[in-house]
Amino acid sequence: MTEASASDGRVLFDIDRDTRIATVTLNNPAQRNSYDQAMRDDLARYLDIVVDDDDITVVLLRGAEGVFSTGANMNNAYGWYGDGNGDTPISEKRRPSQRRRLTVDRKTFGFYHEFLGFPKVTVGEISGFALGGGFEMALMTDISVIARDTRIGMPATRFLGPALGSLHMFFHRLGPVLARQLLLTGDIVTAESVEHRGVFTETCEPAHVTARARYWAEKAAKMPADGVVIAKEAFRLVEQSQAYQGEEVASYLFHAFGTNLQFASGEFNFVKTRAQHGTKDAFRLRDEHFHVPEPDLT
Repeated sequence: MTEASASDGRVLFDIDRDTRIATVTLNNPAQRNSYDQAMRDDLARYLDIVVDDDDITVVLLRGAEGVFSTGANMNNAYGWYGDGNGDTPISEKRRPSQRRRLTVDRKTFGFYHEFLGFPKVTVGEISGFALGGGFEMALMTDISVIARDTRIGMPATRFLGPALGSLHMFFHRLGPVLARQLLLTGDIVTAESVEHRGVFTETCEPAHVTARARYWAEKAAKMPADGVVIAKEAFRLVEQSQAYQGEEVASYLFHAFGTNLQFASGEFNFVKTRAQHGTKDAFRLRDEHFHVPEPDLT
């Protein structure tokens, strides 16, 4: 039974009260389910509805048309910060102030902080792409089912640097070796290549992802609702005391400073390149700049 949907249809929300499962679908397939601030706000609003609904135990998070999410929409780059006085994007020629960055990033990372500590069970149905913020949300889910051919990573490190925030979560969920590889190179890898590391709950064939994610959601929804909420708070306490100390400040602080990089000659500046060549060519030029051929060891 559908209870609500976003005004523009880019985030869909459905509740099945018989199974006690809410489903949230990122529905922006034309842009591989990347999201802007309005979509993120809709997602947060629906999650708040679930928090306040005592009859819902599980949230199933997925993307439309076989793609989870390619993360924040970088077509707007600095436009996320606005001008501090409304919704008007800042000029391409003027960087936002550090005070503006800190204000916006604190709010932005507040969303991820709340999702990481969400009091109901979160299940991720992950396929196609899980990049950037989409990868972060995939890692934050309690139970994650991912297709073997799903491409995962943090490509934004190639033009914003490795200090994107959520470093605590990357190191805790990925492990320090894989976290450093993905953050220091911007590599995009397949879920199959890290299956042996146990990053996700289940890695399966693409055709099985939807059914397997639903299976895990229904399995978790059988648990006592009070017990789940108590357990989630206990899990959060353990992670905060062992792995996430200081993360509430460090995540947005590192991101705000990291997105104010000064580029030396020969380094790739995505925002400048996008302004000069357009978004499509900027991504192509980015990939060309960072491509290093594998050595021939034969």
